[in-house]
Amino acid sequence: MGYIFIGGAWPYANGSLHLGRVASLLPGDVLARYFRAKGDHVLYVSGSDCHGTPVAVQAIREGVEPGQIAGRYHSEFAECFRQLGFTYDLYTRTDQDVHHQVVQELFGALLSNGYLYSKSVQQTYCETDARFLPDRYVEGTCPVCGKRARGDQCDDCQTLLDPADLLDRTCGICGSVPVERSTEHYYFALSRLQEELAAYASGAEGWRDNAVQLTKRYLEEGLRDRAATRDLSWGVDVPLPGFEHKKIYVWIEAVCGYLSASKQWAAETGGQWEPFWLDGAGGSDITAYYVHGKDNVPFHSLIWPALLLGAGGGWHLPDRIVSCEYMTLEGRKFSTSRNWAVWLPYMLSRYEPDSIRYFLIANGPEKRDTDFSWREFIHSHNGELLGAFGNFVNRTLAFVGKSFESRVPAGTVDEEWKRVLSELYGRAGGLIEGGHMKEALELIFAHVRRANKFFDEQKPWVQAKQGREACANTLFVCVQIIANLAQLLHPFLPFSCDKIRSFLSLGEPGWQWTEVAVGSAVHNLELLFERIDAGRIDEETERLEKEGEIKP
Repeated sequence: MGYIFIGGAWPYANGSLHLGRVASLLPGDVLARYFRAKGDHVLYVSGSDCHGTPVAVQAIREGVEPGQIAGRYHSEFAECFRQLGFTYDLYTRTDQDVHHQVVQELFGALLSNGYLYSKSVQQTYCETDARFLPDRYVEGTCPVCGKRARGDQCDDCQTLLDPADLLDRTCGICGSVPVERSTEHYYFALSRLQEELAAYASGAEGWRDNAVQLTKRYLEEGLRDRAATRDLSWGVDVPLPGFEHKKIYVWIEAVCGYLSASKQWAAETGGQWEPFWLDGAGGSDITAYYVHGKDNVPFHSLIWPALLLGAGGGWHLPDRIVSCEYMTLEGRKFSTSRNWAVWLPYMLSRYEPDSIRYFLIANGPEKRDTDFSWREFIHSHNGELLGAFGNFVNRTLAFVGKSFESRVPAGTVDEEWKRVLSELYGRAGGLIEGGHMKEALELIFAHVRRANKFFDEQKPWVQAKQGREACANTLFVCVQIIANLAQLLHPFLPFSCDKIRSFLSLGEPGWQWTEVAVGSAVHNLELLFERIDAGRIDEETERLEKEGEIKP
């Protein structure tokens, strides 16, 4: 058994989650459920980024303390993830004492190892608000692509920026034109790690193509040292005299959450975090997955490895970068500022979690941008979940209930089906491990359609009139198919697969061929999925167009 670490990206606790963000996070839960079913040791963590400047900006806009904003949305995130079936071992937040301690310890290690140095710099200052502006508070025009950008990164062309690079700069709080003032800060000597990071990236396997290409681009352009502290009132204190009123910059602090969450999990559960983080700890075989959107690639493929290398101590570097492209909404980019979004709390209030999970995986932006449309969402539920999977399960088990007193009839395992499904565990598992959730789900659903074809060809309703033995054997085979599909689809569709486990009294999900014994009871049968009225398409589309948003 290996040690599988899975780190899900930390959403800013400044507003509700929309479906585009959730699409980039959901692969993490598929991985966690899959590896647990295989029997590996899994640690799956994430949390709310409470110190990000978007939180502070939102607090300024509402006239409240940042902690109040962070607390509100952290609670909402945790509940939404629970309802959607995310199986985090710990979902925490960055304003915890353990997180502050871990960040300060890593900061100290970087300083001791010579990877931090101080210098006086010109920093953007807003005279209207009487404050130095962190990078995300500075808005302007990207000098590379000409699109609107903020001071740390352009979301359109993915260029890492400094506020001084922006053209037509304005304050993100009040909109006035900022000036430059001198201040002292610590800088992280990222450029000193150029060769090590290039060697690390060149040997990386299991990275999505966008991570490979973006990382290659940053390395070819040459890594630049980055500010490690900022003049802020909200965040992790710099543990050095003379810097009491400054904070550790969030781009360093937030990624440390993976480690601090692991230590917090260990403290709360009595588990050991070391086998998931330290190479050679107890002889553990570690595979570390990091799951996030394209906009977070450099922070996971370069910044976080650089911090771990600079701190020293044998930290295990990221192995697999599962970085999604973007999901659009009805052909347009999700935009919270322009009120063009479908919010997760709203979706969960109206639709089943497996319907949401299925669409976001089957139509996930793994290799290219994809689109969420109400038409496709509702058609995928009715046509694929209900029409293929739900139909096969319910008509098989209903037939067993009607014709065999809700007991699995006697039959012989179809060797062809056993071979096909046994091989499917390996094929689908390999795709999941490689981060190809979409292909894995489609592969399994090809066998769902094949199972429906088998049922139709065997015609058990005709067999029942000709002799019960042939009908019994067909239904016995179909029950075995259902039991194995319930295991294969569990990482993707946990709620409906749990229902099937209840129908057939199956044990915990595994990742190998399983059989249901003759005479086993089929009980508590209910429909896996209900049809969604097609009229919802126009209803939801009109609401989105009319209001410009779907409020949580």
